[in-house]
Amino acid sequence: MTNDLLPLEGITVVALEQAVAAPLATRHLADLGARVIKLERVGEGDFARNYDHAVHGLASHFVWLNRGKESVALDLKSADGAELARRLVARADVFLQNAAPGAAERLGLGAEELAERHPGLVVAGISGYGTGGPLRDRKAYDMLIQAESGLISVTGTPETATKTGVPSSDIAAGLYTSQAIVAALFRRERTGKGGIVDVSMFDATVEWLGHPMYMQMYGGRQVPRMGLSHASIAPYDAYPTADGEILIGVQNDRGWRALVTDVFDRPDLVDHPRLATNPLRVAHREECDAVVAEHTRGFATADLDARLAAAGVPAAQINDMSGLVEHPQLAGRDRWRAVDTPAGPVRGVLPPMTFRDVELPMGAIPELGAHTDAVLAELGLDAGEIDRLAAGGVVGRPTDVPVPTL
Repeated sequence: MTNDLLPLEGITVVALEQAVAAPLATRHLADLGARVIKLERVGEGDFARNYDHAVHGLASHFVWLNRGKESVALDLKSADGAELARRLVARADVFLQNAAPGAAERLGLGAEELAERHPGLVVAGISGYGTGGPLRDRKAYDMLIQAESGLISVTGTPETATKTGVPSSDIAAGLYTSQAIVAALFRRERTGKGGIVDVSMFDATVEWLGHPMYMQMYGGRQVPRMGLSHASIAPYDAYPTADGEILIGVQNDRGWRALVTDVFDRPDLVDHPRLATNPLRVAHREECDAVVAEHTRGFATADLDARLAAAGVPAAQINDMSGLVEHPQLAGRDRWRAVDTPAGPVRGVLPPMTFRDVELPMGAIPELGAHTDAVLAELGLDAGEIDRLAAGGVVGRPTDVPVPTL
C-alpha cells in the first residue's frame, strides 16, 4: 500500500444521531476517512450505548456502529447547547440527523434553513417514512418498518412470519444515506453547491423488495414465505447429511446436471421427466427435494461440501455466530483488527470497502463526551467557559463512573 490519503480525508461530518441507521451511515464515512463529530445527550448519550453490556461492559450495537467518531455531549434543549451545535454545523461539510420529525427544525437545524444559510453544506436526514405522506409523523423502528413495508410477509417459514435477524431496514437506510452523501460531495466538487438528501427507512426497504413487489403487481400473487427455500428455484434449501445439513442452491439446469452427475453419480436424473428443467422442479418441489435429500444423507457435511465445490454447484455450510467468529475465510484474508474502546481493545472486522492502495482505519469507540473540550476549543471557547458550561449541564465530559460489567 503506497497511498496514505483516505478517500474522505478532510471532510467533516456533524451528526445528531442515535440507534442504528444514521450511526451506520456516519461510521462508513468515518471508515472512509471523514472526521465525524457525534452530538450526544449529556449524561445519557446515544441510547444504543445502553442496549446491552456484552462487549467488556459496552453495548454491542454501539461498538459496531460508532468507531472512529468524536463524541461531544450537549444539552440541545438549552439555548447555549443548541447554539454550539449550530456553530459546529456551520464549520462542517456534512450534517446528518435522524432525530424525531420536527426536532431538527426546533433546534435551528432544519434542512431548508441550513441549506439557505450554508449553501455548500450537504444536509442529510433519515426518517421512518419520509418528509411527506400520511405516515410522516409516525414513530418508526426497524421492526415496524419491516412490517409496514411487507418485508415480514416474505420472511420466515410457511407457518410463521418473522422479522430478519438483523435490523435490515435500518441497515438499508444507512447504506443508501452514506452513498447519497458521497454522491452529494462529489457533485459539490464540480458545482460548489451542497444540497439536501432525504432517505426514509420505508423507501430503502421497499427498494429491497423489488422481486416480490413486481411478482405481486404483474404476477398477481404474494410470494410465499419459504424458510430457506426459494419460491422460483429448486432445489434450493437445506438438505440433511450424515452428520448435519448443508444448503444447496441450484439456479439453472446446468447446475442440476452437475449436481446429479458429478456429485450424486446419477446421470439418469438429468432428463427426468419431472425434474429436467427448473420450472418442472419447482412444480414438483416435494419430489425434487426428496431426491436430493436421499443422496445428501449419504455424505458427511464436510465431504459433501468439498464435492459440491469441486463440481461448481453452489452450496454452503450453515454457520452460527460461533462459526462466523472463527471462520477461516476471515482469518485467511486477515480481516480482523484491534479496535480501541474505553474498556480496552476489542476485535473488529475491516470495512467491506477494500482499497488496494490504502487500508481504511479502524478508529476508536468514543467514551461519552470524550471530545467535548477539544471540539469546543476549536470554536474558540476557553477552558473557563467550557468549565462554566459543564457546571451548568450544557455540555458533558467523560465521567469517572466505571464501565458496566456483565
